[in-house]
Parts: sequence; C-alpha cells; structure tokens
Amino acid sequence: MSEATVAIDLGGTHVRAALVAADGSVLERVRQSTPSDAPTPKILVDLMQQVAGESGCRRAVIGLPGVVDHESEKLVKAPNLPQRWIPMLTDAWLTERSGLSVSLANDADLAAVGESTFGAGRGFRDVVYVTISTGIGAGVVLGDQLMRGRYSGGEIGHTVLSRTALAAGEPATVEDLGSGTSIARRADAAGITAGGAELAELVRSGDAAATEVWNKAIEAAAVGITNLCWIVSPQAIVIGGGVGMNGDIVLPIIDRTIESHGPGIGPVAVLNAALGDDAALVGAAAWWRAIGRDD
Repeated sequence: MSEATVAIDLGGTHVRAALVAADGSVLERVRQSTPSDAPTPKILVDLMQQVAGESGCRRAVIGLPGVVDHESEKLVKAPNLPQRWIPMLTDAWLTERSGLSVSLANDADLAAVGESTFGAGRGFRDVVYVTISTGIGAGVVLGDQLMRGRYSGGEIGHTVLSRTALAAGEPATVEDLGSGTSIARRADAAGITAGGAELAELVRSGDAAATEVWNKAIEAAAVGITNLCWIVSPQAIVIGGGVGMNGDIVLPIIDRTIESHGPGIGPVAVLNAALGDDAALVGAAAWWRAIGRDD
C-alpha cells in the first residue's frame, strides 16, 4: 500500500498526531496535551480526522504506552493513561468513530519499526530498538517483521538482573537498575544535585562521583540488552531515549558488554536512534507491512 498513514503517539502527558507518507516523511503534525479528565479518548478520533483531512488517507496506527492484545485488537494495560479509557482503546471503537482502518501498537514496537525501516537500523534485517529514558522498553524486528505474539512484548526493562535483590525487595530489574530513574536515585544517594543533561556533562568532564553513578546504571542496561542479544541475535541494536541518546557515554559501554558477554556469533552494530521523538510516528508508515498486513 502506497497511501499515507495517520500516526498517533499517545502518552500520559501529550498526544501527537501526524500524516506520514509511504517513504516515512512527515507531511503534517499536531501536538496537544492529553486530556486526562475527558470521559473518553475522543481526542484520538478528532486528531485522526483532522490530520487525514482531505488527503484521502484510509488508515491509522496508534502507538500506546502499554500492552496491546493483537488478537482481540485492544489495549489491556497502560498505567500512565486514564483507566476509564482502556475499554474504548480498541481497533473497533476507534475505527467506527473515525472512519479509518485503525491498528493499535505498543509505542516501543512502533518506534522499532520506524528505526529499522527508515532510521538507524535501515539496511539491517534483524534489529532491536531499546529506549533508555525514565523507563526502559524495547521492540524487536526480525527479518523485517515485528516480533510479536498475541500480546505486545519486548519488555526488557522488567526482566530481572538480581535474584538476591528481588527476594529482598530491592531494585532488581533492568529498569530498576539502568533507567534514568535509577540514575537520579543513585545520584541523590551520592549527594549529587545535578540531573539529566547536567549530570551527563559532569560525566563528560571526568567527575568521578557522577561517572560512577552513570556507569553503574548504563552497565545494568547493557547487561539487559546483552541478554536480549542471546535471545534474538540481532544485527543491530538501536538505542534511543533521553538517556540513551548520550551516545558518547552510553554506546561504548553497551558495545563492550555485548562484545564480552554476548553470543559472539557475528558483529552487532550499536547505534543511536536517528529519528528522535518521531520514531513511533514514522513507524506507522511501515507498520502494516511489519505485522504482515500490507494488503
């Protein structure tokens, strides 16, 4: 299918919409605050119709921060969205009201499709996309097809790194130990008042305390990514997210960890994402093909 696609990226704070051409170029975009007090997710219908306009576009893909049931075509879990919306976040409800053919996607899966098709992973058949930000999420594209079962997966952030810590009720998962939230917690415990970009600059300047905090977190994320390499043997790892995009102080740690502890059956390119915040929006242009429904 060569027609344009309406793309929606729904988050707990903002919702973004775009009209995306078949080649991944964004033709039109809109951004609004997520109306969390609204009784229904009608904003999605309004934005789909607004962006589609007179383009003749007939389909839409909606990226959601939660678990999607692909068999029943509905969202089943999304802690950061209004819970009363969840029964209405279905392909059927949105299709009926918008007049477009709607497909729901996990937002990390959609970003993975975007980066593997149009971004840093272009040219590789087997790509893992990992976002390291407030949390850690992932999407996997193998043989140019999104890896998915009935439910959206790739939740690398919730996999366990330390069984001992888990049993003690302490931070134990990849997200607990390797996310931006973890970095902030470690920095606070070390008496470091800097956060975010300022902390990253301290690391670049050689500050010992900041570097220790940063490296411990990124090393934990790197172990989780290496575990995923053992499972899917990707040709490329694409790293995005607010923390992950600090490539000079993130990618070498991941690369070394994969080199030392990964499968060792072939080179794995470790790359920064190329599409930034647009990865999920752009991914909508290739979504239908990536899930085997490009007809």
